[in-house]
Amino acid sequence: MKVVIIEDDPDIGELLELHLAELPCVTHRFMDGIEGFEFARQHTFDLLILDINLPGMDGMMICERLRSEGNRTPIIMLTARVGEDDRVSGLEYGADDYLTKPFSMREFMARVKAVLRRTTQEAPIKRTGIIEYRQMSIDPSKRKVSLSGKSLDMSPKEFDLIMALAMHPGTTFSRKELLSRVWGDDYAGYEHTVNTHINRLRNKIEKDPDHPSMS
Repeated sequence: MKVVIIEDDPDIGELLELHLAELPCVTHRFMDGIEGFEFARQHTFDLLILDINLPGMDGMMICERLRSEGNRTPIIMLTARVGEDDRVSGLEYGADDYLTKPFSMREFMARVKAVLRRTTQEAPIKRTGIIEYRQMSIDPSKRKVSLSGKSLDMSPKEFDLIMALAMHPGTTFSRKELLSRVWGDDYAGYEHTVNTHINRLRNKIEKDPDHPSMS
């Protein structure tokens, strides 16, 4: 597997490389945000380890820019910030997981394996056919959603959320259940993140988001 690390602390970067090599992984490490971002947008890889506080371009902006350009590569964010708002922001920008420094290498490797395992488990869904409902069409293989023939701009988690709902028509999920299905069990207690993404989806697929007809 190929892993990109954007981390400006050389000691942490080298330690991450050392442990990732045990999987095994081929790593590309950068200490500057702009340099790392340019590499990430031009190459294909399996995982991005992304620090938030970086010179040149911070991790939040890198994550947001990559997702806005359609990059679906799993991202684990690293940060010294401990506030809940920072964690929620990271997830809403499109990160798949979030680790607060200092962290143990055992925990880091467990998170890496969990993210990669979730990505692998999505493969059977990606092989299914196009899902159609009223004027909406969902293409799992291309991770694209269109409404009345017009392509909709979806973040990775917005797509994962609409897929989770589309694969179980007629099923009512609680916020906790959706959080577990889309974000994983590590995010228990962050149900308000589900609310934010549901509201964004409604604004994109409903004519009147305050009176939804499809969700």
